[in-house]
Amino acid sequence: MSMKRFFLTQILFLAILSSCGNDQESTPTPTSQATDISTSTTIASTTTTTTTTTTTTTTTTTTTTTTLAPEPPSISDLLNVSYPLNIAHAGGDQDYPHSTMYAFQQAVIEGADILEMDVRITADGVLVVHHDETVDGNTGVSGTVSEMTVAELQLLDNAWWWSPTCWPCRDLGEGDYPLRGVRTGNTSPPDGFTSEDFRIETFFDIASAFPEMPLDVEIKDEGVLASEAITALISDIDALDRHDSVIVASFSSDVIAEFKQAAGPDIATSPGTDEMVAWVLNGEPLGDHAVVQVPPFYGEVEVLVPSFFEAAKTASVDVWVWMSDTTQENYEYYLELVSMGADGIINGRPEAMEQVSLSP
Repeated sequence: MSMKRFFLTQILFLAILSSCGNDQESTPTPTSQATDISTSTTIASTTTTTTTTTTTTTTTTTTTTTTLAPEPPSISDLLNVSYPLNIAHAGGDQDYPHSTMYAFQQAVIEGADILEMDVRITADGVLVVHHDETVDGNTGVSGTVSEMTVAELQLLDNAWWWSPTCWPCRDLGEGDYPLRGVRTGNTSPPDGFTSEDFRIETFFDIASAFPEMPLDVEIKDEGVLASEAITALISDIDALDRHDSVIVASFSSDVIAEFKQAAGPDIATSPGTDEMVAWVLNGEPLGDHAVVQVPPFYGEVEVLVPSFFEAAKTASVDVWVWMSDTTQENYEYYLELVSMGADGIINGRPEAMEQVSLSP
């Protein structure tokens, strides 16, 4: 059963609970009619009549049933499913503007099982969902994420450079960037959305907006900034009680080691590059990780060879594949990766990947 069907089943179940809980006023006990008891006593030829009235009082009790929002599947749950996971990269950055609330919402509608995102720390210590060190690539203005406050970042147009015909092309005509200006009020938003759905968003708000969705979170910062990002990420996960439904990744093995030491064993992780290379090339044991996240090619080296999948099976880790080239972002290639043994596809086109997930 696809995760999409799983969620629909959960929602239906909760709806049934809700219908059972609503209108739970107990049926009123019928009020007894007043009973007149007449007693006649004859004393010295004088008759006195005493009338006693007995009334039964009805108490009505109302029971309220609280219906909780559906909880996301845990990462452990996802490792046991029988279908390839649809993991929306930055919300599906080929079909929608990279890392926007709009993109994540569309990815969920199209059947994504997991939302993948990159995070960085701002100048005022807030974790935001953003890939690059600078804002130049998405917003059309210049600036460094770690040197700007979240308020400054959220004024920017995060869909400025997105095009449905070529992402991330920068040399197209003005009309080829159809969502440019939505954030700033110069273009009308799509139906059902607002200008805020096209800004740079905080991790906390994305995670809060999708309480039913597991999250694949990559820490992009390094060094001191990475330490700050780790602290902020753990704080947000704690506040949201998301320990079971988040997996954390980084290219840096040092960042992953620091995260694991700070977070403890409850949050799933993927290994960094150095640890992966030592495992694949030198046969060193892989650390305590749930998943390895890899591209089809690492430079000129083909990663997804049979021996790699055999090693992953021996290490009891799932293989999630992210695309190393935009030409790979299509149904046919996703299907090819799955046929090779990939357990999940970190993709830019979640609608196409959903068709693969639903294939027999």
